[in-house]
Amino acid sequence: MNDELVRLAELVKKRNALECEITELIARPAAIGHIGEYIASRIFHIALEDSASHKGIDGHFSDGPLMSRSVNIKWYAMREGLLDITPEFLPDYYLALVGPRPPAMTSRGRTRPWLIEGVYLFNSGGLAGQLRSRGVKLGVASSVAQSLWEQAEVYPKQRCPDLVLSTEQRQQVMLFSAK
Repeated sequence: MNDELVRLAELVKKRNALECEITELIARPAAIGHIGEYIASRIFHIALEDSASHKGIDGHFSDGPLMSRSVNIKWYAMREGLLDITPEFLPDYYLALVGPRPPAMTSRGRTRPWLIEGVYLFNSGGLAGQLRSRGVKLGVASSVAQSLWEQAEVYPKQRCPDLVLSTEQRQQVMLFSAK
């Protein structure tokens, strides 16, 4: 029997067991998007929608200056400059949790660990307007300029004034970093 195939089967079984544990904890499938929504809801005080299939909106901020504002949460394993935007169902904000920037080299043989190295808050209406004025097509992989990412940054640098993180929130985000 092929030793590599046997080893892969063992690893897939371990992964499946972990996914069952995560699903039990978050009450949704253990996909990066659902896990990101769960993490964001706990750290940023977001009341999630009952249904994960609600168009364009994952939940609403439940306190602070953004209270009652709608939000769509994204977790990307890499910060590739893309954002999934649904123009016909824009929330008030997009909250993006992102991993590290990808290396310039090929991705062959590299992992995509689920890390949070940055958090960004985009005002959806403003972002959509800026992208349209630049001729960017809004959709699943909308290209967002580096300058817009910088303006939206709330972690690790606090640049966006709309969501100021407490020390506790910063520590909670760091739980999911490589450091």
